[in-house]
Amino acid sequence: MLTDIERKVLRIIGNYYAMKPRPPSIDEICVKTGRDREGVMTVLETLTREEYIEWKRSEPDKMEVIESWERKGRN
Repeated sequence: MLTDIERKVLRIIGNYYAMKPRPPSIDEICVKTGRDREGVMTVLETLTREEYIEWKRSEPDKMEVIESWERKGRN
């Protein structure tokens, strides 16, 4: 199960792709969530580990959405 901030960041990324032809930058995610850069990076690492997005810390503004909604029935 995703935390509130993980779910929020996933929705931001998914909605951004629906509206623009590029992913949001780390700075844009920071503004929308009110979190600092390191906090956002930690959330992105979790979403990557849980296979919701493809993302590398070495290329922070490049990301691909695998699943834009939280999976049901996972603990």
